[in-house]
Amino acid sequence: MNTTTAAPRRLALATGDPNGIGPEIAIQALAALDEAQRGRITLFGPGEVLQRAAHLCGHAALWPRLSHVEAGTLDMGAAIPGRVDAAAGASTVASATAALQACRAGAFDAVIACPHHETAIHQAGIAFSGYPSLVARVCGVPEDDVFLLLVGGGLRILHVTLHESVRHALDRMNPDLVQKAVSAGVRACQLLGVPRPRIGLFGINPHASEGTLFGREDEAITVPAAQALRAAGLDIEGPTGADALLSQRRHDLYVAMLHDQGHIPIKLLAPNAASALSIGADALLSSVGHGSAMDIAGRGIADPTALLRTIALLGGLPTPSSAAP
Repeated sequence: MNTTTAAPRRLALATGDPNGIGPEIAIQALAALDEAQRGRITLFGPGEVLQRAAHLCGHAALWPRLSHVEAGTLDMGAAIPGRVDAAAGASTVASATAALQACRAGAFDAVIACPHHETAIHQAGIAFSGYPSLVARVCGVPEDDVFLLLVGGGLRILHVTLHESVRHALDRMNPDLVQKAVSAGVRACQLLGVPRPRIGLFGINPHASEGTLFGREDEAITVPAAQALRAAGLDIEGPTGADALLSQRRHDLYVAMLHDQGHIPIKLLAPNAASALSIGADALLSSVGHGSAMDIAGRGIADPTALLRTIALLGGLPTPSSAAP
């Protein structure tokens, strides 16, 4: 990928579901950084849970030296590793919300959020369909203005649609939505050190519909979107079949129309090591490309590699050797 080095940035690190592996990977990731790098990162989450994770992971002495904002306070009676709990779900959202608000106020340049558990959040009665929806709500923009960008395995893949049925995605997809997504993707690439990204636009149908042989969706949606984006001066190829574009590996940013088009190649090339950026609002948030791993929470064995990669990506820092490709 074409990349230049970004300046180091100040990061707010929200700990995700306190009953998942989020607190453990947060502590382990910070322990892997040097003092100067840690100094740019502030933890947002329930202090007692994070302190317990520090002891569990063998970093008790590190805890007093970490910058921490108490957020998403959780009664320790509900803080049971591996348990899906409404109180933990509410804590997840509260911690991420506080970090986003601090970022919007100018205290931080970006937010990183450890994995959430959607069932726990829904049990708390909070409408939630992933971190992009939370970013939209906190930043006061429509959900359709915030998009997911996955980074991993040498790829950056932007998603026009995400957690919805294929039928629903097709019903709301239009050229304006594609253009809005690409514009957000270009701005994110510029922040990540790619000033003029080469863009590969996936078709909706196989072979981008092969004219109209496999349907008329591309003719109605992706073709006019690509024409408008080229007219705006962007370096964009497509729409072309996703398989053909990915096999070339010569673009800085790929644009997937549907969830699985973008997730499968990233998960194949970077299992448990990808970054998931919510882009398009006035606060940049990234999570990691894996879940809260309730089955191993509380055992101190969770792998912080994806979080370290995300810290390096958003923090403008060198990738730590423990997270090297």
